[in-house]
Amino acid sequence: MIRRIDNQEDNVNFIFRGDELLLCESGSDFPDADTCALIGAGPDALHLIQLSADSRHHTCHVARDVEAPAGFAFRKLRAAMTELGEDGALAGRAFQVSEWVRTHRYCGVCATPMRKSEKELCFHCPACGFSAYPRISPAMMVLIKRGDEILLAHHKTYGTARYSPLAGFVEAGENIEEAIHREVLEEVGLQVKDLRYFGSQSWPFPHSLMIAYTAEYAGGELCIQEDEITDARWFGPGDALPEIPMTESIAGRLVRANLPKPTSHQH
Repeated sequence: MIRRIDNQEDNVNFIFRGDELLLCESGSDFPDADTCALIGAGPDALHLIQLSADSRHHTCHVARDVEAPAGFAFRKLRAAMTELGEDGALAGRAFQVSEWVRTHRYCGVCATPMRKSEKELCFHCPACGFSAYPRISPAMMVLIKRGDEILLAHHKTYGTARYSPLAGFVEAGENIEEAIHREVLEEVGLQVKDLRYFGSQSWPFPHSLMIAYTAEYAGGELCIQEDEITDARWFGPGDALPEIPMTESIAGRLVRANLPKPTSHQH
C-alpha cells in the first residue's frame, strides 16, 4: 500500500508522465527533490497544487520519453488513486493542476508566454491581459431505475469490461438536468423523470466534475447510440451483475447505493 500523506512537514512531489504517476517501486513513497531533479523536475519545474502558507504538495509533468529513476516506476494514475485511498483526491488535484500548467505556457489569444500569479492558481498574459484558470468540465451521470431494475451500460471508450451509469459532458448553455435528458435520449433512446441528486466528485481524466443523479424511467425502448455505447441492459433482483466501477469512483458508489433488492420470496 502507498503511505498516507500525513506529515505536513514533508514535501510531496506528484510527477506525471502522461496519465502515469511516479512512485517508488515498492509502492511506499513519492520521489524526493533529488530524484525529481534526475528527470528534469527541479524546483523551477515544480508547481504548488494550492496556494496556501502550509502547502507542501508540488506537481509537474515530464516528457513522455523520460524513464523512471532506479527504484521508481511510472504507474497509471487510475490504479494509483485506488491504492492512495483518501489521498487519491490529492493526486487527482495534482494531475489537473499539472495538466493546466503544461497546456497554458502561452496565451491562447496572442501566443505571448504566460506569467503565473502569486495570489491564485491563474496565468496572466502580460501582453493582452488574458487570464487562464485550471479548466473544470462539468459532466452529468445518471442511474436510471425502472421499478426494481437499474440500467447499466458499457461505454465504447472504456478500456475495461465494466458497466456503469450513463454519463456525458454538459454542453454550453445547458444546466445539469437538461444535459441528463438529452444524453439519455441520445445514448439509449429513453425518457426519464424524477431526477434526484446523488453526489459529485472531481475526476481528473483530465479535468471533469462528475455530478451524479438517479432518475426514474418515463418511457421509450432501448436503442443504443452505437458510436458511444456497445451495450445497455436492465438488471433486476436476482440477475447476475456485470463488472461495475470501483468503489473509489462516484459511479461505483452510485450503483452500489441502488442495487436491486431481492424480493421477499427470493432466498
